[in-house]
Amino acid sequence: MLVKKKEKKELKQLMNKYLEEPVVQSMKQYVQHGSISTYEHCLKVTEVSFLMNRRLHLKSDEEKLVSAAMLHDFYLYDWHEPSEEHRLHGFFHPHKAAVNAKKYFDLGEKECQAIESHMWPLTLSKIPTSREGWILCLADKYCAFMETFFQR
Repeated sequence: MLVKKKEKKELKQLMNKYLEEPVVQSMKQYVQHGSISTYEHCLKVTEVSFLMNRRLHLKSDEEKLVSAAMLHDFYLYDWHEPSEEHRLHGFFHPHKAAVNAKKYFDLGEKECQAIESHMWPLTLSKIPTSREGWILCLADKYCAFMETFFQR
């Protein structure tokens, strides 16, 4: 999906409060998929979520969607390094990311729920309950697939 110049500007404006934060910048040091950092992954998921919402006329709250997408993997550790603290990363990182996001930013219930449910169906009990949650879940799957198989 191509991003129009006007959309790029609008998206950047929605993302600015996160992009300028040193703790968000720290995600650049963690590997997500292959050679893609967690920061890069979150940027891409945010862009895809934003465009899905726009192109498919899904009418989700763009500000909440962008917040949840930008912080959906805000767990702040390298899951590739063996550790008891992040064993079974796929199952537990959504909760850790939501806790961190709430700690550093003023997020509402909708954004936190979208973050916590982005790994569904792996996390069976955490089903997306909002448009923002479903969009994030699908955008994350798409980006993870592309990064894993085509951007290594």
